[in-house]
Amino acid sequence: MRFFSLRHTSKAVVLSMGLTTALALSVNAQAATVKPAKAQATTAAEQNGITRLTPANSTDGIIALVNENAILKSDLVAAIAQTQARAKAAGEPIANSAQLQSEVLNALILRELQLSLVKRVGLNPDEAAINQRLGQIAQAEGLNSIGALQQRLDSAQPGSYATLRAQLIEDAAIQALQQRQITNRVRISEQDIDAFLASPEAKRLNQSEYQTVHVRVPYIDDYSRLSEAQRDEALKVAQKLRTRLLAPNVDVAEAIAASQGSYPIPLQGGDMGFHKAAALPTELSSEITKLDVGAVSAPLVTPEGIDIIKLANKKSSDTTLVPQWNTRHILVKVDELQTDALAEQKINDLYNQLRSGADFASLASTYSDDPGSAGRGGDLDWVGEEQMIGPFEAMMKNTAVGDYSAPFKTQFGWHILKVEGKRQQDVSDEYRRNMARQALYQRLAPQAKEDWLQELRSGAYIQVLG
Repeated sequence: MRFFSLRHTSKAVVLSMGLTTALALSVNAQAATVKPAKAQATTAAEQNGITRLTPANSTDGIIALVNENAILKSDLVAAIAQTQARAKAAGEPIANSAQLQSEVLNALILRELQLSLVKRVGLNPDEAAINQRLGQIAQAEGLNSIGALQQRLDSAQPGSYATLRAQLIEDAAIQALQQRQITNRVRISEQDIDAFLASPEAKRLNQSEYQTVHVRVPYIDDYSRLSEAQRDEALKVAQKLRTRLLAPNVDVAEAIAASQGSYPIPLQGGDMGFHKAAALPTELSSEITKLDVGAVSAPLVTPEGIDIIKLANKKSSDTTLVPQWNTRHILVKVDELQTDALAEQKINDLYNQLRSGADFASLASTYSDDPGSAGRGGDLDWVGEEQMIGPFEAMMKNTAVGDYSAPFKTQFGWHILKVEGKRQQDVSDEYRRNMARQALYQRLAPQAKEDWLQELRSGAYIQVLG
């Protein structure tokens, strides 16, 4: 394993929200991020004959007990308001019903269980990722710094910036926890990937671009209310259109106009330009990838209308080339045994030796603190983009082949790197297998998450009051 194991792919993913939405959040209000389920009132306490608390005998505003923690009535009210605000912003307002209260409370319970587990396992979100998200929120609001965001928030309501930051930290920690749990549950073998790549769905992973003509014959009414004659009429229009589109060098607009005839609903679509199959709905992409250039699909009956698709052109680009650099480096660590000043002095001395003609590989073997590469003269083999931390990659890209860099610093210490070579590497097979793995993971992850959350809840002490 390379010394540089902290890579960009480990960035925490945090909740995406606008500033106005973020300000409305309470620390416990993430009701819309968990699949709703009915709140359960049966608990171990009830089974053991313990008197059940209710709002009538609760004087502290508690609405639910979750293991050793409590969810307050105010938390539930704030979360319901937040859920309603999100629904309203999406154009789907919802009333504050008993079902909504139950679903939101369930989401708060699941959130509390996950936060408790975060504390037990000691997950600490990346501060850089939190600051990056705050920077994105600031930029979205037209502000040029996190400090300006803090000033605006706290001037409107004291403490609101701290609340927002705490919310983002909790969200990132929960996301990291879920990622860890789901990854442990979703097992994808090389045989699974081989089977997926042999399936029709895998054609969507190729990098070819397709120029398509896509026209729809809309129905006169909802499909379930159409008469047989109305369905036949739509199909006849689609068949006429298909015949016209089969002609080489056809003018699409003229073909659509000629096929319209007396049909009462305007035909929709036209030349859609070039796009990759993966950017299309699965049912369309699987149809397009089967066509030869110039071919037209048979009429595709859908609930919204009858679709006709022609493959007008195709740009084959199934080869994926990426730049790679053959790189060596020398590392002088900064740690409890070596101060930054001492490490900088050592790296500068090594740099002066290189300028005097010393051999890079020999210096790396003797002085580098990277145990993974020092024994190979600092050789890191071929390195691609986004494989190394940012400062290292930037210096590597700006160093000419055969040359070495000036000393530079990362969180690991002080470095000098040398670029031995550069190439364009065909990673098509690796790309397709990674994309297949990702597609399989996305298919299996939702159920794995649901199963884990159910297990988490079933193993907890939960008492809902009221």
